[in-house]
Amino acid sequence: MKIEIVRCLQDNYSYLIIDQKTNEACVVDPSEADPVINFCEKNKIKIKYILNTHHHYDHVGGNKEIKKFYNSKILGFENDKDRIPEIDILLKDQEVWKKDNFETKIFHIPGHTTGHICYHFFNEKILFTGDTLFSLGCGKIFEGTYSQMFKSLSLFKKFPLDTKIYCGHEYTLQNSKFCLQYDPQNKMLINKILEIKKNLSQGNPTLPSTIKDELDCNIFLRANDVKSFSKLRDLKDNF
Repeated sequence: MKIEIVRCLQDNYSYLIIDQKTNEACVVDPSEADPVINFCEKNKIKIKYILNTHHHYDHVGGNKEIKKFYNSKILGFENDKDRIPEIDILLKDQEVWKKDNFETKIFHIPGHTTGHICYHFFNEKILFTGDTLFSLGCGKIFEGTYSQMFKSLSLFKKFPLDTKIYCGHEYTLQNSKFCLQYDPQNKMLINKILEIKKNLSQGNPTLPSTIKDELDCNIFLRANDVKSFSKLRDLKDNF
């Protein structure tokens, strides 16, 4: 499988998971249709499945048009069946979804929204985390609770360290400034920031990250309990 990053809107990323044997693909969180369709048409890729992590418009805005263009199937969490446009396949927590050559495990990770999920393509060691886990950050809590978000983030600590993380937005540089303010002696974080700035200066995404990078550098994953996590999340909201 090959992963292609498609820039959408101002700072969103959509992701194509391409089966290079068939040139068929899944797209994760298509914020808008045109950039995704343009990339696929240029590279002769057909989108068979649309994978949504949650219902926010900047993650499902391209659903209808892409579905119509490619006759794709839309996947999302079962509890979001009334909030994800034209959803076809309802997913359950801990379910392994397998179709054609695509295989992924679903994890319900509430906090940012109550119906948020992530997709773990375990054979490829790839994780699509939407707006729950960012590189050096985590999502705002819109519908869930601090406790839910802390539990969801704690789940990621159990994944293999070399698992690659693809999240929903290019927030990494701003996130790094917050981490550095509250963890200024972290040498791994300082080195990570140099890498981030180099990538951005060359016009490249800062993603993917890895579970190891996040455990080493992401201050939200380094919080030991709900109370300390909640304090950090409040500070970040006003940063």
